[in-house]
Amino acid sequence: MELKDLFYGIQDFFVNVALAPLDAIRELQDSSWIAANLLNIVFILIAAAAFTYWTLQLKKFDKDEHHNLNK
Repeated sequence: MELKDLFYGIQDFFVNVALAPLDAIRELQDSSWIAANLLNIVFILIAAAAFTYWTLQLKKFDKDEHHNLNK
């Protein structure tokens, strides 16, 4: 087995197996824009929820007064 066979195997895996769902989403775009972008919408909702949680935790931390280094 040569080293180039290993790289062709890696290429074959990613093109035909790992990225196959993304090819299906690309084909779906012609029939339904919302269905094709559902993955992006889910990521945006997760990021918005994480940002909201983070800002609420920062607000709670500011009220605690435990971070004052001037004492």
